[in-house]
Amino acid sequence: MLERMFEEFDRMRREMDRLFERTFGSRWTPTETSGEWTFTLPVETGWTNDYLNLRFILPGVTEKDFDLTVQGNQLVIRGERKAPENFGREDTVWHAIPYGKFERVVDLPNGLDLEHIEAHLHDGVLDIRIPLTAEVKPRRIEIKAGEERKQLAAA
Repeated sequence: MLERMFEEFDRMRREMDRLFERTFGSRWTPTETSGEWTFTLPVETGWTNDYLNLRFILPGVTEKDFDLTVQGNQLVIRGERKAPENFGREDTVWHAIPYGKFERVVDLPNGLDLEHIEAHLHDGVLDIRIPLTAEVKPRRIEIKAGEERKQLAAA
C-alpha cells in the first residue's frame, strides 16, 4: 500500500514537471552554490563504442555567454541567455524561451577520459564528446568450439 502511494506521488510530481516545462519552457531551480534561481538546460546523451556524447540546445547563446567545466566527475555548464532587446513593448511580450542565468550539472560515470573532452558550439547546439577509457570499451571475447570440454578450475 505504501509503495503504491509513493508511485502515485512520483507520477503527480512528473506531471507537474511536465506542466511547468510546457508553460515556462524549462525548470527553474536554485543553484547549489549561491541559491540564485537558474533555469535547467535539457540534455541528450548517447553512447558509441568509443565516446559518450552529450547535446545541449542553446539558442541565442555564444561561446562567450557560458562556461563549461569539469569538477571531479561532474560536467558543469553555467551561463546566461539574454532576452532580445526591442522585441516588443514590455506589456505585449511573452517569452516561450527561458532567459536569464542557466546551470546544468551532469554526473559523469567512471571510465571516461576527462582529459580529452571535445566541445563544439554550432547553430545554437553544444555537442560534447568524451572518450571512453580502454578499460570500459567493449571488446570481443573469442569463443572456442570443439568436442573437448575443459573444467574451470575452482577458485
